[in-house]
Amino acid sequence: MKISFPVRIYLIALILRLVPVLLTRSLGIGLDDMFQYDMLARSISSGHGFRWYAQDDLKMLAPYVKFDMTTAKGYDPEYGLYTSFRAPLYPAFLALVYFFNGLDFSRFFAARLAQIIFLGAPLAPLTYWVTKRLSLFPLSFEMDQERGKKKEEVVGRIAAWIVACYPMLLVYPLGLGTENLFFVLLLSSFFFLLKSIDNPATIHFLLAGLFLALTTLTRSVILPFAVISILYLIYLHRKKALLTGLAFIIVLLPWVVRNSLLHHKLTGVETSMGYNLYLGYHPEGNGSFVFGPSLDLLSIMDDAERDKVGTQTAIQFIKDAPERFIPLAVNRLGFFFGLEKRVLVYFYSNNILGFIPKPVLLIISAFLLLPFVFISISSALGASLLKCDSRIALEGLLFFTYLLPHVFILAEDRFHLALIPYMAILAAYFWVNGFQSLAVCWRESNYGKLAVLVATLVVFLLLTNWGFELARDADKISALLGPNGNKTYFPY
Repeated sequence: MKISFPVRIYLIALILRLVPVLLTRSLGIGLDDMFQYDMLARSISSGHGFRWYAQDDLKMLAPYVKFDMTTAKGYDPEYGLYTSFRAPLYPAFLALVYFFNGLDFSRFFAARLAQIIFLGAPLAPLTYWVTKRLSLFPLSFEMDQERGKKKEEVVGRIAAWIVACYPMLLVYPLGLGTENLFFVLLLSSFFFLLKSIDNPATIHFLLAGLFLALTTLTRSVILPFAVISILYLIYLHRKKALLTGLAFIIVLLPWVVRNSLLHHKLTGVETSMGYNLYLGYHPEGNGSFVFGPSLDLLSIMDDAERDKVGTQTAIQFIKDAPERFIPLAVNRLGFFFGLEKRVLVYFYSNNILGFIPKPVLLIISAFLLLPFVFISISSALGASLLKCDSRIALEGLLFFTYLLPHVFILAEDRFHLALIPYMAILAAYFWVNGFQSLAVCWRESNYGKLAVLVATLVVFLLLTNWGFELARDADKISALLGPNGNKTYFPY
């Protein structure tokens, strides 16, 4: 029996992700975001609700951060403090894994295994299905239907292979982070939005709203896209598309009500905005995550108060130095599209991987960094070949509304990973058509000339950004490549 391509690519993606998980079976977690998600998941799975920082957890953190629980309202030393700082869905996913596995050390391996099976590997077939829904070729070239479908199939398969084999997506399930769930929910949302555009059936509108809400409950940074995409559907399909907004609100509302009751005022999905703004505009910061200032607000245990203090302080930072606003936004744009070296630098410099000879370290670095270089450049060129319709416009809205909050709040290179499936589609589209398609596009119209010029400018800016990044980090890179590079102990 012949196995379909989506099943084959899922199995391949699963096997590739299984390798690093099996090799790190005894790996624990750090006292960072992963520890917070683990605390919340343990509390949920034990039936104690969405709480963190019980007394036993505070003992582990005591050498690093001082917590004053005397000011925390409703704190229970045994069960911890109710919180709204984090979005709920990823801790709930971990809690489900812990419920079936138990709370001993093996829970980390179980969580990573669940992530590759249910979250990581499905990205590859989902990318294939999204490509088929975009119907790229009839939009761009005059060709018979059969030839267009064949080319579309090739693009879908190449894009799926990129996502299946993309190095950072292979190792990302090792971390207990919201991105693992966020990637697959965002891609699912996009798929059902495309289905709603093509086939405005009630079930498609409802599923689009459901998955947009679930994605927002995982990382609320996607809220601008959720709102804009719902309004876009309403623009295209009028009253019928209101079902998407209704489903979105119904799924989101219980958690918003819960948080509002907790803080006795209207509160959104999570209360981390003030904290992120504080980091993003801190005088010692550069627009990205900075370790020292990241500890400043953690001692404020009331989430609403922390959010308020962080926001007010960030506004004051901007007032004190308004000239930094635009340079920080440019910095964040650069960080967002930065090389994916931060994880490697942290793990290697802190001796987690042991000493690695320079030639091997350079090969590993190239394996991790170059895929993004090739895919991002190719995707920019591929985008210039598209002729805009309602489906392509949706992808443009996603890129714009997802990028914008990071440009004005906080950015890291890992944040662009959510866009890799969409960039993979555009890159594959360019590879299938080849460089000659750029010449065709240039000759077609003034719009084509403008599109090629903009794509060329984007490629130039990407190359310039990476050049500045390598120059900026030259001393750090030199130290890492030295004889004691594994003991340079750079902070994350």
